[in-house]
Amino acid sequence: MKRTIAIGDIHGGLRALTQVLNKVEVKDEDKLIFVGDYVDGWSEAAQVVQLLIELSQKIECVCIKGNHDVWTEAWLRSGEVNPVWYMHGGKETMESYEVFSDEEKQIHLNFFENMPLYHLDDENRLFLHAGFTSVKGVEFEVNPEYFYLDRTLWEMVLTMKTDIGEDESIFPKRLKLYKEVYIGHTPTTNFGVEVPMHAMNVWNIDTGAAFKGKVSAINVDTKVVYQSDNLPDLYPDETGRNKG
Repeated sequence: MKRTIAIGDIHGGLRALTQVLNKVEVKDEDKLIFVGDYVDGWSEAAQVVQLLIELSQKIECVCIKGNHDVWTEAWLRSGEVNPVWYMHGGKETMESYEVFSDEEKQIHLNFFENMPLYHLDDENRLFLHAGFTSVKGVEFEVNPEYFYLDRTLWEMVLTMKTDIGEDESIFPKRLKLYKEVYIGHTPTTNFGVEVPMHAMNVWNIDTGAAFKGKVSAINVDTKVVYQSDNLPDLYPDETGRNKG
């Protein structure tokens, strides 16, 4: 039976991604949906992107663009180093590309350029990196940057009372539009949680791989979760995006 597996932020952790894919035991008929931020953090960012390119040639993969991917795409295109990006994992990403040829970098740039900002499946489940703000849905979003930068969606569902009915006037219109929404961008470890978090109909599957957490995957039908080891254990000689 075909499975749909959503995979959270990776941030250059190739070893963690490989662990998760092995635990999932990916089959040819499966569909993998990655919610973005493949780069910036640990030392194998370019290698993660290469794996995703190769995997996409074998099975159905949807690789959504995250904010760190936007930064890396801009650097691959122009060579210009955004100082904010450099300080938040860009340095490690640049170093990971030192062993790649110009031709290989161009292939990666094309891959980044063709990443969608969101994905809506046949069961009205929405997948995107961060969130959206339009009460009419993603097709009506005024600023596409919100798809990889917005935190208001997640902040809203975290503070909602679970007994509010959809028929009540204060129920957020955004939440009525989709069966489920899957996001990354805001680590669950910020809230002391090491597994994907569920609030209302939104699932946050960023479990802090950029810092001290794990890469997580979830079967969106069964809600079975697969996780890597903590990234500092897999990269003991590195700090990722941890400071100090």
